[in-house]
Amino acid sequence: MEDLTYRLPQTRTVAAESDGTNHALDARRVAAVPRAVTPGLPGYVVDADGGVLVDAEGNSYIDFASGIAVTSVGASNPAVVAAVQDAVSHFTHTCFMVSPYESYVAVAEKLNEVTPGDHAKKTVLLNSGAEAVENAVKIARAYTKKGAVVVFDNSYHGRTNLTMAMTAKYTPYKTGFGPFASDVYRAPMSYPLRDGLSGPEAAARAIHMIEKEVGAENLACVVIEPIQGEGGFIVPAAGFLPAIAAWCKENNVVFVADEIQAGFARSGKWFAVDYEGVVPDLITTAKGIAGGMPLSAVTGRAEIMDAPVVGGLGGTYGGNPVACAAAMAAIGQMEELDLPGRALEIEAIIREELEPLLELPQVAEVRGHGAMMALEFVDEDGRPNAALTAAAAAACKEQGVLILTCGMDYNVIRLLPPLVIAEATLREGLRVLADAIRANA
Repeated sequence: MEDLTYRLPQTRTVAAESDGTNHALDARRVAAVPRAVTPGLPGYVVDADGGVLVDAEGNSYIDFASGIAVTSVGASNPAVVAAVQDAVSHFTHTCFMVSPYESYVAVAEKLNEVTPGDHAKKTVLLNSGAEAVENAVKIARAYTKKGAVVVFDNSYHGRTNLTMAMTAKYTPYKTGFGPFASDVYRAPMSYPLRDGLSGPEAAARAIHMIEKEVGAENLACVVIEPIQGEGGFIVPAAGFLPAIAAWCKENNVVFVADEIQAGFARSGKWFAVDYEGVVPDLITTAKGIAGGMPLSAVTGRAEIMDAPVVGGLGGTYGGNPVACAAAMAAIGQMEELDLPGRALEIEAIIREELEPLLELPQVAEVRGHGAMMALEFVDEDGRPNAALTAAAAAACKEQGVLILTCGMDYNVIRLLPPLVIAEATLREGLRVLADAIRANA
């Protein structure tokens, strides 16, 4: 994998003793920030580049999180930085609904171009992934004149009231926050490791539930992550997504692909649905879209996107001009550096370094696409092994490698390195992870 040019040394360094700076910062956090917002990394970041994060004490961590799949082009990509600096020097905000600007239109045009399908499309820009999902539901309801929404087991769609209802995992995302929005139904997801079903078999099971418990005549949309994120980086069996999409088309149901985590080169394709040639009616994007600036979008068939009444979509900050400038630069970097191809190179290296762990009975599966990979852990009886997952993650952090866990049973380690990470840095971090798993298995 070809190395790129980096501003910071792409090395892992963790001091044996703390000088107290991070502890002092954390004490300030405890006093000022609600306990519900608790960071996973002990160090407070002051700089970041390529595949590393540097904290206030000078420790350099290998970054296998990318801010949860956000900094795909790097946390301080020069093209993004330059675009942001230029944009902010002119104006920081006007609200597109009040006084428009070209960069909003340019981002919409670009998303209409790069998202799946050659049909006429339109795009609305928003702030967060949850906001994009919620607006996709609004658009689908306006178009179909129906109300019900179907989501899937293990899904994660956000933290707003509607998207909490759509999210499967209760703790911590929904604990104490109900009641939730109504008319949301959950169908069984394809989970090859656990259900043993082919894609068409799993789709038939889901469709049966939808037809019998919801009814196509009541259903506005089906919302699905083509690769599930927080639910465990679950890749559905081949044939599952096409079958669900075909059923939606036959029944006047809007098929919404939630590509907030998997999109924008992360999976080794521009979008994860591209692996099976699925063309969504609507696609929601965020995270990697703007190199770390807050931006999200709903892109879809023009006739569906035009269904809401004039003034029905929007928001004060949606499509902020600085975020739009960052998005154009970030997407340009994805094209110029062929980051989908680089994600596939990252996958090959991850598999080379970690698939030997499958010899351990505790490692049930190494799965995923591109730079969106995961390991699922079980105990001696084949049950989810959350203890090993937590121990391995903690050991990695102590040794300067930041990783994330996920899964309904807290037994999955997920890997989301920046797509611009150096090969040597990637391999070093993976070997630390492999050693931590072996030591705790």
